[in-house]
Amino acid sequence: MPKARRKAATEYDVIIIGGGPAGLALACSLHDTPLRLCVIEKQPVEQIAQAAPDGRDIALTHTSKTLLAEMGVYAHIPAEEISPIKQAHVVNGTSERALRFDAKTDGHGELGYLVPNHFIRRATYQSVKGQKNLTIITGQDVQAVQTNEQTASLSLADGRTLQAKLIVAADGRFSPSRKMMGIPTSMRDFGRTVIVARLSHTKPHDNTAFECFHYGRTLAILPMTKGQSSAVITLSSHETAAVMEQSPDDFAHDVQKRFGNKLGTMKLAGKRHAYPLVATYADRFYGKRYALVGDAAVGMHPVTAHGYNFGLYGQNVLAREIKKTLSLGLDIGSNDVLSAYNRQHRHATLPLFLGTNAIVGLFTDDRPLAKAIRGAIIRAGNFITPVKSLITHQLTATSLTG
Repeated sequence: MPKARRKAATEYDVIIIGGGPAGLALACSLHDTPLRLCVIEKQPVEQIAQAAPDGRDIALTHTSKTLLAEMGVYAHIPAEEISPIKQAHVVNGTSERALRFDAKTDGHGELGYLVPNHFIRRATYQSVKGQKNLTIITGQDVQAVQTNEQTASLSLADGRTLQAKLIVAADGRFSPSRKMMGIPTSMRDFGRTVIVARLSHTKPHDNTAFECFHYGRTLAILPMTKGQSSAVITLSSHETAAVMEQSPDDFAHDVQKRFGNKLGTMKLAGKRHAYPLVATYADRFYGKRYALVGDAAVGMHPVTAHGYNFGLYGQNVLAREIKKTLSLGLDIGSNDVLSAYNRQHRHATLPLFLGTNAIVGLFTDDRPLAKAIRGAIIRAGNFITPVKSLITHQLTATSLTG
């Protein structure tokens, strides 16, 4: 009996694993090239096009806003869902003293812009929907990834094989394809969980964000539109169930009390969502004909709000390197391209990744010495102008060069 003929692989130039904001942003950034692009997403298309609210709100830097505007994504975000941050206060424990940041001192009207994550996801999909050089395959898991000097390929759950010059992984901080490619990743499990929820309140927030490092628990209050704020509670994971099971009124009253009644009476205005806190950083952001973007490269602790911004910046760096190589008629999947991307993105992200973890370690340490150091930092920060300016610059991130 003759052997069954093996199906020929479908060929593309770039295959992107993951149809989240980072993966679709890369496809969008390459829309003006002749490259044949393919995005693989395990969720059905309806869940991408109409992403459901997940409680997460993204603090866009000025750089991110610029990139999203250039890609045409920003125009798809409803204006009434964009909340500017004009001031930010960092509070230590029960102290009334705060480290204060004001956009005006850095020459800007805003420190950044808060946008619900699901609106960014919807807007990114709207920007790539119908893109002529893009194929989106949904409802499929990637079963295997293989690369060599000449080509890269992957196998889908339905048996199809796809080939490309380059595979880009945007499949999350626990990236299955990164594991398939054998790329080691540093992980830090903080043993803590983040609970996020939207609350309404009777007093105005004045577009001010608060990061309150209370003893034993961290509370961020982020100014949103429609007279609401987003509460971001970080607590030990063993406490999570009790807080999630509180009645809506008890939960809102607890947040109101911990925030010192600064926003008046608070009411829960949506569902609560819980996310375990694990930070990840890949030992390298590329392999043979393979690159990592978004959380697959850097999974940040949310305290400095740089996670999505890093993902957006990283895909922009990779897209620039691909376009530059394409214009020279060279191989877009070569080590020269990917090592250049790796070098630039690590330079931009590693100091802040390590710095963020150090900040989290210090500001969640309730031993007397740590408390004293935190108090000293906040007192000094308001008076040492260069330090404060540096932090404000990192918050606004106005440079596209990282």
